Amino acid sequence: MSLRKEFNENIRPNLQKEMGANSILAVPTLEKIVINMGIGKTKENKQFLEEALSDMTKIAGQKPVMTKSRIAISNFKLRKGVVVGIAVTLRGEKMWDFYEKLVKIAFPRVKDFRGISKKSFDGRGNYNIGFKDMLVFPEIDANKINFVKPMQITIKTTATNDKDAYQMLKSLNLPFSK
Repeated sequence: MSLRKEFNENIRPNLQKEMGANSILAVPTLEKIVINMGIGKTKENKQFLEEALSDMTKIAGQKPVMTKSRIAISNFKLRKGVVVGIAVTLRGEKMWDFYEKLVKIAFPRVKDFRGISKKSFDGRGNYNIGFKDMLVFPEIDANKINFVKPMQITIKTTATNDKDAYQMLKSLNLPFSK
């Protein structure tokens, strides 16, 4: 059974009872997952950008969008319109598939993993996770990596506060530390 179906049929009704919500629609759910990677100092290196785009496409299952600087900042030697990062926004079935892969495959592959912090909520029910490299994902071949590429994952929920979002993500087996 897929995680989405499991959530809608079993987990969501249980959360409704726990939270005391009047309607099943009042129970928070996943809205979108954004995978982000800053290019930063390596913006001159075209090979890094191509490799990052390729790896992000393999991980997310869709092509990332290049984010460009909106303003010029002379202290950082940054011009307007220069690529400063890449991002992918996942919704629907791809989002649920990625979440399942993140929880069941990526986290267990992290070295010395003891769970993720409960403090990474933003106050509005969204959760942020940072990875120092992409090698925890099975699509990435360690032998073909030339550069270490850190990435950030933001899980956006429909929850209005951190407590409800934590409860929902915990029920979706996100491995929080004790």
